[in-house]
Amino acid sequence: MKARHIGILLYTAVFLCFLTRSAQAAEPNWPASMSIATASPGGTYHAYGAALAKILTRVLGISVAEQPTEGPSQNIQLMESGWPQIGFVTLGVALEGWNGSATWTNGRQFRSMQALFPMYDSPFTFAVAKSSAIRSLTDMAGKRMGVGPHGGTAGDYIPKFLAVLKLEANLVYGSYDELAAQLQTGKIDILAAAAGAPFPALAELDAKKLVRFIGLGKNEIVALRLAIPELTPSTIPAGSYPSLMADYQTVGLFNFAVVHKSLPDSLVYAIVDAVFKNHEELVMAHPAAAATIPANFSRNTFLPFHPGALRYYGSTMTRGVVLGD
Repeated sequence: MKARHIGILLYTAVFLCFLTRSAQAAEPNWPASMSIATASPGGTYHAYGAALAKILTRVLGISVAEQPTEGPSQNIQLMESGWPQIGFVTLGVALEGWNGSATWTNGRQFRSMQALFPMYDSPFTFAVAKSSAIRSLTDMAGKRMGVGPHGGTAGDYIPKFLAVLKLEANLVYGSYDELAAQLQTGKIDILAAAAGAPFPALAELDAKKLVRFIGLGKNEIVALRLAIPELTPSTIPAGSYPSLMADYQTVGLFNFAVVHKSLPDSLVYAIVDAVFKNHEELVMAHPAAAATIPANFSRNTFLPFHPGALRYYGSTMTRGVVLGD
């Protein structure tokens, strides 16, 4: 009887603790649910976003769902209306949206997004079927190149790459799951991606020993960086894919999570705090999340941070560093 009584007391204590925690988590001015705009299945955003949604649902006490999209440019356009409240972007595409400089913006400046937290670098990666005769980017001229969805980073930037390098290719758009299948069956010749490595669709093909990676030459990297200043040097370490025996030198863009500017400061602070306190869980979902650390907040050079995010960085990092960056 005594044991039963103790069991009831313990159950009651745990239940009350849960209620208290939930009450503290879901504050009155927080939304009942949130959505995270990611990208197409088969990509890094999709895997990262699913893990983030689980973390935030558990920690914040509100329902958070991962929403597949066509990628950064669509995420920026969707967020302008306030839903979804969180989105993933590469800083290059975000700069286009902020200034209204790219074709997809139709001259409109998208300025409802504010920076939330740094994610990881997106190196541009090119892969061909293992039996392909393609050995360099110049060999890709006139070939069929899968570049992901229209709203994705590769879909936006690969046409610029080709223009700079004076190459022409037949671009094929679609989800990376679909394009990976097309590379496997010979319907496309090249698969180009811009995402954290290992990129799920490529990793699956590489595990089956079906692909070979085509790197950028030094002159190509220099030409691209001179023509497209937001690009940075990027390296995919050897071993990131089973067949990658040496470091893969390329160019990349850093990714950030952004949030709609209307979200309460307390909620945004709680989101950033939850991300960094559960960092290991994100890394388990995708190794690229190893770069999701507070110090990388300085990789953002133009987007204003949400006040709630600024409060987090100001309270956890050296004040002079935050203000200086």
